[in-house]
Amino acid sequence: MNTLQLCYLFAGSFFTVGLLCGIWKYFGILNSKDAVAHEYISILHRASLLYSFACLLLAKFVELSTLPENINFYAAFVSMGFFAFAQIVYLIHAILKDTDNQFAKPYRLGNWLYPSFLIHGSMVLLILGELGGFLILFWGFISSL
Repeated sequence: MNTLQLCYLFAGSFFTVGLLCGIWKYFGILNSKDAVAHEYISILHRASLLYSFACLLLAKFVELSTLPENINFYAAFVSMGFFAFAQIVYLIHAILKDTDNQFAKPYRLGNWLYPSFLIHGSMVLLILGELGGFLILFWGFISSL
């Protein structure tokens, strides 16, 4: 699988998740006395759709990059892997309905309380992975100018 195929695979997968979550969100709205789906169903719905288009943007920068294929592949994969990680966390919160704000203390996932270094550490890694992967691809484009 080449890097463009990887980007399109992630884009299509995320878009499918977004569309399916739209159905889930609709049923959540129908079954709610306030006509509002659970917060993390809505977050997952929006994030999945946005990340699908972010993958297409990454694909374009892969096309424009002059860096070697293996560097482009890993840069794109790391960014999209963290996109997937974020969506998995949103999915877990949506299924468990355990919070409407994952950053509210105490930090919880279901009945499990976890230390702040875990959530903040994962956020630092997510930031470095998403931004770092993109900046590598962007550099590959800039170096072609």
